[in-house]
Amino acid sequence: MPPGAARRRQLMSEESEQNPDPADETERSEQGPEVFGQQVKHRQLSARVPDAVGRGVFSTGAIVLTGGTEFVIDFLVRMARPYQVASRVIVPHAAMMQLIRALEDNIRKYEDRFGSIEAMPKADPNAKRPSIQEVYDDLKLPDEILSGVYANACIIGHSPAEFVLDFVTNFFPRSAVSARLYLSSRQVPQLLKGFQHAAQQLQQRRAQQQQQQQDQYYTQRQEESDKDADDPDRDDPDRDDPDRDDDVRDEDEESR
Repeated sequence: MPPGAARRRQLMSEESEQNPDPADETERSEQGPEVFGQQVKHRQLSARVPDAVGRGVFSTGAIVLTGGTEFVIDFLVRMARPYQVASRVIVPHAAMMQLIRALEDNIRKYEDRFGSIEAMPKADPNAKRPSIQEVYDDLKLPDEILSGVYANACIIGHSPAEFVLDFVTNFFPRSAVSARLYLSSRQVPQLLKGFQHAAQQLQQRRAQQQQQQQDQYYTQRQEESDKDADDPDRDDPDRDDPDRDDDVRDEDEESR
């Protein structure tokens, strides 16, 4: 990308807090003299680009997998066989929503300057859609990419022809780029749709889990209520009194 061609915009930021301390002063921990606790508020302004990451990798698309606490974004190169995963980025759930808003904003600014992005050709609607296992059976996933890289922020830039996504680890004392991806401008709206779809699936899953928990709670309460209703002695205050029968017999003997 020619120098100055891309407009840089910081699109996601996240505070990193480590061992909050109300006094905001460094204190020695009881665990030992080398362990310290201090409140740290670190807001990203720039990010260091390691040499190993600086050249970046090109991608023609992405697959987004939803985990329990994170999204796994596999950026693919599907231009010639064997198709392969060029980069794997791990993004926490909270950061994905920021990434979506950032990408929406950057696309809007791109189109304000360069015009509408031309849509990609649509896939054959009658074609059989492969399962996720079949997709990965057809992909080469190198061992060095299996664990991926983490990112909780992203810086996005663009030129007339392509977008660049710098995924960032926004940690104290210095933010750093963990992965750099290049995509053609035509690929970016489809990437955004993939992110939005994954976020929507997560929200639906959470809503279903919440509904299931509520249903289980009300079912349990109803079962307890039905059990109490079937107990004929539920209103008898002496039903659990072990001395009740003895007291009645003593009263009968005294009356005789």
